[in-house]
Amino acid sequence: MFQPFLHRRTLLSGAVLAATLGLGGCQAWLERQGADLPPSSGVQPLKGLAQSVSIRRNALGVPLIESHSFHDVLFALGYVHASDRLQQMLGLRLLAEGRLAERAGPAALDGDRLMRALNLRADARIVHQNASPRLRQFLEVYARGVNAYLFRQRDRYSAGGYRPAYWKAEDSALLFCLLDFALAGNLQEEIAGLLLADKVGAEQLAWLLPTYPDEPLPVDEADKLKGIALGGQTRALAGLAANLRHLAGLNLQGDLSSQWAVAAPRSHSGRSLLASDSHQSGETPLWHLVQLRAPRYQASGIALPGLPLLLSGFNGSLAWNIGRSMGDSQDLFLERLRRSGGRLEYLADGQWLPLRERQETFFVRGQRPQREAFYASAHGPLLGGTTGPLGIALKRAEFAGDRSLDAFFELSRAPSVEAAHDAVREIRAPAVNLLYADARSIAWQVGGRYPNRRSGRGLLPSPGWERQYGWDGYADSMLHPYDQDPPQGWLGDANQRSVPGGYGVQLSNAWYYPERAERIAERLAADRRHDARSQIALQYDQRTPFAAKLQSLLADPALAQPLARAIATLPAAERTRAELALARLQVFDGQLSAHSADAALYAAFLQESARQTFLDELGGEQDAAWLAFVDLARFNYSAQADHLLGRADSPFWDDRRTPQVEDKPAILARSLAAAVAQLDSQLGSDRRRWQWGALHRYPQLAGARTPLPAGGDHSTVNLAAGSWGTRFDAWSAPALRLVVDFALDEPLQAQVRGQSEHPTSPYHAAAREALLKGRYTPLPLREANLQRAYGNQRLLLTPVR
Repeated sequence: MFQPFLHRRTLLSGAVLAATLGLGGCQAWLERQGADLPPSSGVQPLKGLAQSVSIRRNALGVPLIESHSFHDVLFALGYVHASDRLQQMLGLRLLAEGRLAERAGPAALDGDRLMRALNLRADARIVHQNASPRLRQFLEVYARGVNAYLFRQRDRYSAGGYRPAYWKAEDSALLFCLLDFALAGNLQEEIAGLLLADKVGAEQLAWLLPTYPDEPLPVDEADKLKGIALGGQTRALAGLAANLRHLAGLNLQGDLSSQWAVAAPRSHSGRSLLASDSHQSGETPLWHLVQLRAPRYQASGIALPGLPLLLSGFNGSLAWNIGRSMGDSQDLFLERLRRSGGRLEYLADGQWLPLRERQETFFVRGQRPQREAFYASAHGPLLGGTTGPLGIALKRAEFAGDRSLDAFFELSRAPSVEAAHDAVREIRAPAVNLLYADARSIAWQVGGRYPNRRSGRGLLPSPGWERQYGWDGYADSMLHPYDQDPPQGWLGDANQRSVPGGYGVQLSNAWYYPERAERIAERLAADRRHDARSQIALQYDQRTPFAAKLQSLLADPALAQPLARAIATLPAAERTRAELALARLQVFDGQLSAHSADAALYAAFLQESARQTFLDELGGEQDAAWLAFVDLARFNYSAQADHLLGRADSPFWDDRRTPQVEDKPAILARSLAAAVAQLDSQLGSDRRRWQWGALHRYPQLAGARTPLPAGGDHSTVNLAAGSWGTRFDAWSAPALRLVVDFALDEPLQAQVRGQSEHPTSPYHAAAREALLKGRYTPLPLREANLQRAYGNQRLLLTPVR
């Protein structure tokens, strides 16, 4: 059997990884190092500057970087990113290189093996070489700014033999490749599919895969695994799934978002609006908000520290934003392996071919260096050992000819929607929905690289020895979905399926739940005129359309009568609870307020329905198959939702633990009773005092001592997703919200969870309060408004003559 990165029976610890990256563990680490807050005033002479640079910060800690030279602005941006997020930047670089064990020790070694297999450094060299000479110069200047800060702080970030290398231009390309990998596909879902197949068999697997309600069960995908012996591989697959789960928990794969734009005729002012909302896990957000001003360049927006590009923003004439498209440009292939004459071979189209081999050296904190071999087939690198008859290879979209870095820079300079089209069409990485607007027009375009699969849909690994499952290049970017100024008067997305089934380009087969997008559409269509205030209200909306769908189901005579009979057969105490739950769910208004008792009951019923339906087939709560099942529901429309609203003929309604055969009404009756019992146990018997926020809490936001009560769930525009089937706590929280109203004197309004990773930052409390209370801060571009937003206090970076 293959053993993905479990050579020493160690898993990549989420705590170890988070602490190493500074995403959730930076506070303790920085406190141990005695790191000081970077200065916000005074004069700092620096080598590498041609002219002076002014840095002012607003009440949220957002920096305004001004200079008479754009190169000096880029240098200062590198300096500011390092001063705010150096721990994060160094950690992400180590993660991308597969070198976390140098700092964290052997507990991080399995994660390093995964990343070494991916070899993102090779991709980064290609991306860097593809960039124009001008863009490569920008990366060099930015790197010098990072190093100007790192030069003074290097000792503080060194430990246990690890000493951080200075930043290079290619390191920025490396972080771009890491972001692309995280957003490019459904690797975690494919591994989860194998774990489920190992548990229930290929025959029943299709019922558990993420399939939109108007699409047939993916029986064809499950059939690919028939006849392939997966038995005994659970532990190995679970290890790989755990590594990927921790990667998702570092904000990279777990990034969910919503965005929409309102056309000029649908606004109060006759000018366009654009709004975006990004949610992430962990204490510290991934993104960094910044404002840049130079004689021929000015923009405010979102950057990934380590990369000197505004991935979303506003330049005074154009607003643009990226949201996760859920695109799938990664496929796993099972490979048949054998050892012949001292070499490893794999079967391809009837022939045995040698695997490509390369050697990698790992430097592990507290241990001697160790050298290991990594193998690859024509499909890509093998994600694990080669000791058994099967291997697993990952095929990813390539970066040949990619000019996305240049395209993002050109987008940030575009003066209009029409001028932005060419840049937007050149963004082939990462897989994103691009929304952009000027005062008169709005547009939407899908970016990324999407393979032309000869057969199959990429939901599950394919047998690599069968040629029919290979790729034939990529879809022409001119065929990517696009829209501009539609008759409905608005455009938007919320990680849902963005194209109709059967669309010519296969973007993905694993989309997020549709309810957030449905609610956005409902609100935007209901009001004839919109403004910034209505867009902010929509970002905070906590009404779930799923509740109305559930009520329609419960009112359908085809279910209502059998459900009533099933409730009547329950023991007296359970029958009373089930009747109470049913009565309250039938009148629930769908508002998932943190203070709502009915919202708590509704959420408890969703949890119990999943457990009562599937837990008997998938083992205990710590079983690898059950964890994989819960993973699927975090990032995709799930079997939990699919079965609750339909699938009455599913074999999973029968409880295998009982002698009789159950049906859907019987399981739902039990779930209603169990939901009330659960809340009685957790929140007390006074049912008037139940509160959704007592069960459902945000992760600890930057600077907060304890988790905070949360409203909403995975299906509300104000997203606060939990884990359907296990924990109520939200694994996501608001990270950054933008609203652009072209009619305002200060068009861009923003919220950000936190700018600095430093535990003593004075901006944490202000940012947290702004998010929780709906306060937005203007980021003005006009000179006349800068004084009010940023004040007079500044840090002046001056050249050393």
